[in-house]
Amino acid sequence: AGMAGSPARVFAALLPAGDVCRNENEPAAGWVARRPAQQQQQPGREVQVSGNAELSAPPDRARLSARVGSRKESVAEAKSSVSRRLEYILQSTRLQGVKEEHVTVTRDIRRVENAYYMEAEVCVIFTDFVKMQNVSNLLAEKLDSSVTVGTPEFYHTSECLQRLRRQACLAAVANARHKAREVCQVVGQALGRPLLIKEEETKEWRGQNEDAPDPETHTLQQRIDNATFFVTSVVFVSFEIKAKEKGKKKT
Repeated sequence: AGMAGSPARVFAALLPAGDVCRNENEPAAGWVARRPAQQQQQPGREVQVSGNAELSAPPDRARLSARVGSRKESVAEAKSSVSRRLEYILQSTRLQGVKEEHVTVTRDIRRVENAYYMEAEVCVIFTDFVKMQNVSNLLAEKLDSSVTVGTPEFYHTSECLQRLRRQACLAAVANARHKAREVCQVVGQALGRPLLIKEEETKEWRGQNEDAPDPETHTLQQRIDNATFFVTSVVFVSFEIKAKEKGKKKT
């Protein structure tokens, strides 16, 4: 005996190409044509691996500053004394091909007892460290003690750091893919498409030498090494596994 108020029933079946089916819930609809069902891939056939990479980049900019000062009884004399040395500094940077937008000049005049003291500072940004060293050496050699040449400061632009971070991630993914491919070869399978790519960890640091007693005694190369930026990236990647295709017969 049938049960009253039985719920609607829905049946699904895989049918060969060209078969027809009927909706059990709509008897009046009759028989309708149905497209062949696409063969579904078996789930769970994947290989999960991690990959890591460590990249570094030396600084791409250097900042060099030089200060010149003079104390005179009149403002005009102080300005004249500073201007001659200041022009020599600026000329030295121009001869090395430094663009004007990479040179900043500040001037300061103040009263000291019964005299006037004027100080000018030139800050130059270099992309070529050899040119920077040439300017630094020239100023130290040609100008007197009224000119103080500072220690160069090396740093990275934000574009350089962002590029390094991207390259580290891409290298880690490439290493993971290489590992997964070798795993599949060992088990006689082929590497398929990636299913998941996730960057799980990143670390960044500079190559500072904390053991050095006095950073002022570092050579130019040591300063560059200490400012070098390091990035590590660890990724998790899941690939599908495909059965190796048998060799096609030659026609």
